[in-house]
Amino acid sequence: MVGSGFGNLFKIPELRQRIFFTAALLSVYRIGVYVPTPGINAGALKDLFASMQGTIFGVFNMFTGGALEQLSVFALGIMPYISASIILQLLTVVIPHLEELKKEGEQGRKKITQYTRYGTVLLSIIQGFGIAVGLEGQSSPTGVGVVFDPGWDFRLMTVITLTAGTAFIMWLGEQITERGIGNGISLIIFAGIVARMPAAIGNTFRLVQQEEFNIFGLIVLLVLMIAVIGFIIFVEQGQRRIPVQYAKRVVGRRMYGGQSTHLPLKINSSGVIPPIFASSILMFPATIAQFAEVGWLKSISDAVQPGGIYYNIVFVGFIVFFCYFYTAVTFNPVDVADNMKKNGGFIPGIRPGKRTADYIDRVLTRITLGGAIYVSAVCVLPTVLIAQFNVPFYFGGTALLIVVGVAIDTIAQMESHMLTRHYEGFLKKGTMRGRR
Repeated sequence: MVGSGFGNLFKIPELRQRIFFTAALLSVYRIGVYVPTPGINAGALKDLFASMQGTIFGVFNMFTGGALEQLSVFALGIMPYISASIILQLLTVVIPHLEELKKEGEQGRKKITQYTRYGTVLLSIIQGFGIAVGLEGQSSPTGVGVVFDPGWDFRLMTVITLTAGTAFIMWLGEQITERGIGNGISLIIFAGIVARMPAAIGNTFRLVQQEEFNIFGLIVLLVLMIAVIGFIIFVEQGQRRIPVQYAKRVVGRRMYGGQSTHLPLKINSSGVIPPIFASSILMFPATIAQFAEVGWLKSISDAVQPGGIYYNIVFVGFIVFFCYFYTAVTFNPVDVADNMKKNGGFIPGIRPGKRTADYIDRVLTRITLGGAIYVSAVCVLPTVLIAQFNVPFYFGGTALLIVVGVAIDTIAQMESHMLTRHYEGFLKKGTMRGRR
């Protein structure tokens, strides 16, 4: 039963500590969202962002949990870290040294993580300086300047503050991953999105009361949200199971092996990473272009506004690319085939070794295409429909995919902790793929 499953959460000391630790660090993150950067006119900045609703800043503000519109110490959010991770993973393919580090196990992973941290700081400095310079020339619709005292003092203070804020968020995410429950970086993005939902829901009901949005439209919106959430859960749990047979072996007087099992391949093995990566890549140049007083950069920024046709085309292209790229980085068919061969396993009808690796790669390529189409549809279609019908609620498919995907992964980890210690999980008949 679900109720008894949640009751069992706090009966395991280690799991209880991990949950409280995660909640405490997420609370610290949410408090930091409201700590302002020095030298900013908060009222003028709020009016400025109110006039920029529906632009790239609305998407960026969603990922930062509202920190950008207040220009708090966490205004850059975790996006510089994600961008640095993308760059390091791309460089791993072309730089032999990074590829060797990746194969060195734990020590190599620590070194790559260190490089990612350096890249995060560098990108934070660049983005922080761009925002500081850009804000100096901005004013609210009433003509009030956003920055009290423009100049190099303000620029240096802003760069230091925003860079330190991003570095602190990065540390929080790593601590949650190591000592908490779930993936820390994903949970920070999750917390930022969820924290803004009550205000968005309240605003929608207020518009219904003022008859600016009819009740029929609200019902359609709720049905659409429930349908998309159900579709996401259904596909995220989907697997392609490749049958694997293990040959019998005689060791001494005992016989081992001979059992049949399967190799599970998820339809969306890359999870929520592709839309996050795609959004971060689109945000970085668009953010610089919004503040820079350059004609061709402004044209690019206007062309890739969220909801526009060019934005959606580029967004879908990046999603498809990162679905394949991240799957290739995290899943190596050659290693899987070699491990199967060493343990006496084989796929019925397929020769061990290279033929098995090729077969797994072919199956993975096909189901990844389905996963990429699914992720693209979920991220783009709801936004397009709502833009067409002028729905006054940010029902972005990307946000919904991230929230549901992170929730599923976190619950699966909790489920694993409970079942490992022989406690009843959330569901008696296991539908969570993390269960055994």
